[in-house]
Amino acid sequence: MKRFWRKWTYEVPLAIGDALWDVLVVQLAALLDRLTVRKIIAFIPVVILIGAYYHSIPLPPELMLIGDFLAYIDIFSVLFLLGVLSRITTIMFVMKQAAARVASLTAGVVTRMQRLDIRQRRQRGAPTRARPKPDQSEDDRAYGGTWVMVALA
Repeated sequence: MKRFWRKWTYEVPLAIGDALWDVLVVQLAALLDRLTVRKIIAFIPVVILIGAYYHSIPLPPELMLIGDFLAYIDIFSVLFLLGVLSRITTIMFVMKQAAARVASLTAGVVTRMQRLDIRQRRQRGAPTRARPKPDQSEDDRAYGGTWVMVALA
């Protein structure tokens, strides 16, 4: 009798608790891990149909079209992404052209600024001016020249 009592008061409730933990916690967590937005969206028309038949109200055709739209959301999302990408490509092309135009304008401005230089440059064949010869000889310059005189004074 003691074994029977232990089995039904101790082991069976523990087995039921373990089974409930497995179903309600472990398996539910695994299901939620596998759940995606696409699966949720695909399940929305089923909920609408169940609600309409449960309340026995007429189902408007708009709800059926929403269900079809949600069922084909992959195709609509791909078309939407292609449209966005084509716009992004166009925008990038325009920005690239604008950057090239700014670079060419900047190079043109720099070239024009160099042409507007105020200094008079010599022609290549023009003779150069003779430079005056220094007062000191090379020997004086080697030993400091005038600075030696200043230092000694």
